[in-house]
Amino acid sequence: MTTSHDDLTLAEAASLLSGADMASTVSLPAHGIPSVVMTDGSNGVAMNLPDFSGKVAATCFPSSSAIAASWDPELVARVAARIAVEAKAAGAQVLLSPGMNLKRSPLGGRNFEYYSEDPILTGELAVGFVRGVQGQGIGACVKHFVANNQETDRMRVSAEVSERALRELYLRAFETVVTRAAPWLVMASYNKVNGTYVSEDPRLLTGVLRTEWGFEGVVVSDWGAVDDRERALRAGLDLEMPSTSGASAAALVAAVERGALEEGIVRRSAERVAALARRAHQSTDPAAPVDADPDALAVTAAERSIVLLANDGALPLDRSARVAVVGAFALAPRFQGGGSAGVNARRSPGSIVDALDRLRPGRVAFAAGYDETGTTGTESDLAEAVATAAAADVAIVVVGTPESAESEGYDRADLDLPAVQDRLVREVAAVTARTVVVVISGGPVRTEAWRHDVHAVIATGLAGQGISDALAAVLCGDAEPSGRLAETWPVDLADTPSHLSFPGEAGISVYGEGVFVGYRGHDLGGGRVAFAFGHGLSYATFEYSGLRVRATDEGWSVSLIVRNPSERGGREVVQLYVEPPESTPVRRPVRTLAAFESVLVDAGASREVTIEVPRRALERWDERLGRWTLDAGAHHLAVGASSRDVRLRAGITPEVADDRHPVTRESTLVEWLQHPVAGPALLAAVGEADPTGRTLGMLTNPVAVLMIGGLPIHRLAVDAGNALTEPLLAEIAARL
Repeated sequence: MTTSHDDLTLAEAASLLSGADMASTVSLPAHGIPSVVMTDGSNGVAMNLPDFSGKVAATCFPSSSAIAASWDPELVARVAARIAVEAKAAGAQVLLSPGMNLKRSPLGGRNFEYYSEDPILTGELAVGFVRGVQGQGIGACVKHFVANNQETDRMRVSAEVSERALRELYLRAFETVVTRAAPWLVMASYNKVNGTYVSEDPRLLTGVLRTEWGFEGVVVSDWGAVDDRERALRAGLDLEMPSTSGASAAALVAAVERGALEEGIVRRSAERVAALARRAHQSTDPAAPVDADPDALAVTAAERSIVLLANDGALPLDRSARVAVVGAFALAPRFQGGGSAGVNARRSPGSIVDALDRLRPGRVAFAAGYDETGTTGTESDLAEAVATAAAADVAIVVVGTPESAESEGYDRADLDLPAVQDRLVREVAAVTARTVVVVISGGPVRTEAWRHDVHAVIATGLAGQGISDALAAVLCGDAEPSGRLAETWPVDLADTPSHLSFPGEAGISVYGEGVFVGYRGHDLGGGRVAFAFGHGLSYATFEYSGLRVRATDEGWSVSLIVRNPSERGGREVVQLYVEPPESTPVRRPVRTLAAFESVLVDAGASREVTIEVPRRALERWDERLGRWTLDAGAHHLAVGASSRDVRLRAGITPEVADDRHPVTRESTLVEWLQHPVAGPALLAAVGEADPTGRTLGMLTNPVAVLMIGGLPIHRLAVDAGNALTEPLLAEIAARL
């Protein structure tokens, strides 16, 4: 039944704009408007049982931070489609995922729910997730829009961020997913941006989201994010969650009746919610096939999430090697983070020890080394672990962040592993011929205490219920380590670009690093990192050659050959970065990710890889012009295996429109002189007006310009003997 918001009374329309309970919308059966049930679901269905005694059982896939290491939107789409199938079976019509906030700091407590520190990678993976979900006939809700980059004081903190950083980083991924995947909903975040709650910001919710990007779906609040319902509705927030027991609806009706709120605004949002409800309950056939075996998909996704950070010949394990596994986390590995996205996994990951023993029967020994919390241990625990390792050919030390370290609601205190774990690694490495460290965490950890003393390091991420089988397969060489870091692993916390201003104080978080987040900041001065953005090793090796660049209507098409000279096949993630001209009007990162491609290359084979680079990838946001602009000069397209491992490079000089800022009396002397039209006009006019040549000499003297070039030009028009006058400036400006 098709209805219009005109069929509803004002009270009915207003009732649609708040939740019916914690997870569903109001239904109006008489008008053919059903309720919409929503559930969290970034790595599996996290739906509460009706009596809130627990959650429905579901497949637990890798967390977003883990699967991001696959750099594979198609894999993300497969996982998302399977989550959508299980959500539909549980009675949900909307998945409150994916989380898309950038990892401004590795301390973000909820970083395990987010993909990356880079907006291009985040956006591409989010497109895959949304398409996977919505291809099964239910809606995806992208979140948390925008600059929700910390848990500390998250309900009221103001992210003080420049427009350039907003556009180039924090809005960029949302723009990608909205314009290319059309999510059904966008969730407005708790925080403020530059002093205004996002839920009440018309510039963001209407100006950017709807007018600029063309979003046509529903804007929903994060749970409890609305501070002023009337103001939020005016700004463009359609649906407040959860239920307010009718209080918000009554307030909106009262505001309309007293003339403080236009009824049309209420009805417009009501129709959006009604349209969502009708769409969510339409019977549609899946647009794409779905993996039939979710458990097998969970293992595959976990394998693809594993990153081999270092390997000095220790892996894959020799078939005859005696293996010692030490670390209590090997018995019960962490496989997901805490908070609202937690999944009631219907299958336990089991122990890493058992998974290894199935592949290497009779050759695996175990010792705990520390207790099950990962934070303490006895001297006898340590001694037993060291003795077990000493008797083996290779020791696998399993370490990681405790469950309490990473969760929604609070940020991490540091990047350190518990001291008992660092000590275990050091003492095992001192007695074992080969030591492999497996790090299980939702984000980077500090590895300096032992990194240079071990022979291999693996990061699994919070890889879901398939973590143990996947890790065993990778360690034994039955599966290829193909993950690549989606965020930089710093040497120390103090090396991170946001260190001095995260998480802020007094309700304000100043984004002082600007656009230099993650590798953009680390790579600017070649600062030290433990493991670079995009880094990851393989058991195969890859060679790059034959770089070719061809201009297209949309940008550039880049082709190259990737050769695998190894005796085993493998997967390479080819990363393409843009390097700006040497001289630009504003400071820019050394290189930024533009595009990427994950490719399988058989042993001894070569593959041609083609990557499309859009023109936007070269552009930056110009705050004075209020739009994207392209700097003049030679750019470089750099292809490599990480942000610091560039293999090939090609120069391009794109055509650039005259994007100079218009000059006014407030513009500086240098801005006038550098303008291609105003500069020559200024010098010619001054030359005519000053027969003595005094003023012209000043304007063409490099030392004088160096001293006074930063002054607004009208400040130079006060000298009575100066030919540079206000009327002259006005005359020149009028001719431009």
